[in-house]
Amino acid sequence: MQPLERRQAVIVLDFGSQYSRLITRRVRECHVYSELVAANTTLAQLQEHTHLAIKGFILSGGPSSVYDEQAPACDPAILYSGLPVLGICYGMQLLAHQLGGHVAPASGRREYGPATLETLVDPIGDPRYFRIFEDIGASPAQTNPLNQPGVATPLRMPVWMSHGDSVDKLPAGFKVLACTESNPVTAIANEQGMVGLQFHPEVTHTLQGKEIIQNFLFRICGCEPSWTTGSVIEEAVEQIRQRVGKERVICGLSGGVDSAVAALLVHRAVGDQLTCVFVDTGCLRAGEREQVVDTFARHLHIPLVVVDAHKRFLARLADVIDPEQKRKIIGEEFIRVFEEEAARLEEQGGPITLLAQGTLYPDVIESTSHDTAATATRIKTHHNVGGLPEEMALKLVEPLRMLFKDEVREIGLALGLPEDWVWRHPFPGPGLAIRIIGAVDEERLETLRAADAIVIEEIQHAGIYRELGQAFAVLTPLQSVGVMGDGRTYANVVAVRAVTTGDFMTADWARLSPDLLARISHRIVNEVPGVNRVVYDITSKPPATIEWE
Repeated sequence: MQPLERRQAVIVLDFGSQYSRLITRRVRECHVYSELVAANTTLAQLQEHTHLAIKGFILSGGPSSVYDEQAPACDPAILYSGLPVLGICYGMQLLAHQLGGHVAPASGRREYGPATLETLVDPIGDPRYFRIFEDIGASPAQTNPLNQPGVATPLRMPVWMSHGDSVDKLPAGFKVLACTESNPVTAIANEQGMVGLQFHPEVTHTLQGKEIIQNFLFRICGCEPSWTTGSVIEEAVEQIRQRVGKERVICGLSGGVDSAVAALLVHRAVGDQLTCVFVDTGCLRAGEREQVVDTFARHLHIPLVVVDAHKRFLARLADVIDPEQKRKIIGEEFIRVFEEEAARLEEQGGPITLLAQGTLYPDVIESTSHDTAATATRIKTHHNVGGLPEEMALKLVEPLRMLFKDEVREIGLALGLPEDWVWRHPFPGPGLAIRIIGAVDEERLETLRAADAIVIEEIQHAGIYRELGQAFAVLTPLQSVGVMGDGRTYANVVAVRAVTTGDFMTADWARLSPDLLARISHRIVNEVPGVNRVVYDITSKPPATIEWE
């Protein structure tokens, strides 16, 4: 096997900002690989990842003050590694504090929201200090001069602030690059590539934030824009070949794009050593099973085995209400079914020791969220991450583990997955079981399946399916009084959820038209037995998750 080429990477240290994951995404959008790691990760730990050629670090923002008793700090070895470091918001304050500067409560008023930045350093006289703002022109939303003493023609741009403390004494070797009306120290840098920004370049409110991040990546870190769909596929295929060798693999298909792309990558890498297994848990969407068989067996010609296991899954889920318990039961049962199927397939061609699945980076992050503590805080267990049993006969192959959803879709298109499949809305591995709030049984599944099909049909008919990140129905544990015909009813309440999102780490509720909502409600109440009320979820992520359980 050819050794894999080391991948250039910029590491984001997560100090608890709501934007930490967004920083990682912004770096990848510039075609540079990035990983989000816990704030207390050491340089020595990162250097154990010999497949990465680390080119620089980004210290995220966070809710702490550097003087808090439990304030997270950066490993000093990272700051003295000689590699470029970009500190954002709290990250800038931490950079200054740990390198010998001083941080104090903000002079003047605190800054939250929009502000005007104005540069103070001459780009010609101090080119190495000014690299973070190099070749950035006047903002399309040109702002008024601040009348600050500085260079003759300063750069002015709108930026997004969110801080109380600020730097009031610089570390040795640093210069102030920019100020705002409220903060005389808004950007700092030294000649060695250490940069601090009190504002957030990763958010869209900082209009030229992308150019600022690009300057850090390309002018300061010296990265190459080599993180492309083609390079990801090539590297993933080689990694799968090294992982699998001559062994046989089964891949669990869920009906979603993630497991489908994982299967295509494994098939490209090892061909007929792969057999796909689709488990009918009884918790599938309408027409799911037929669609999977048609796409994989008839169009993509990948060996596929369908296992009807709905009775055993529903038996295990009987009377289970807790969503975490549902996920763990389903995760364990999936593995047991795969193990049994692997043992059966062994009779046809030798032992199967590997299980491929479509775990994504957000799944990993949400199952063990970094936050700012040494011990992780779980948001929710994903059935194919935290929901796996401790003892497994099969070893995992997860080619998408470090990828976001939009990256997976690009790979799927490049590998020939049908476009309508690539753009299918995500469907959780546990299926409708976690869209039923409360106990799961066949009657409630049929109710939800019918309501969910109506939601999707109407959204597709309205021509907005691709505009939405996800849309589905939820069967709540509530019942309400209604009137149908001349009689009183006491029946189920169905909730409709539709969101817009880019990376599924954050999401906003979709502003569906009143006419569309009316059609969805009218059809569900009239066509789905046992439902007499429909409500619409208008909560964003955060504070809510996209799924209800």
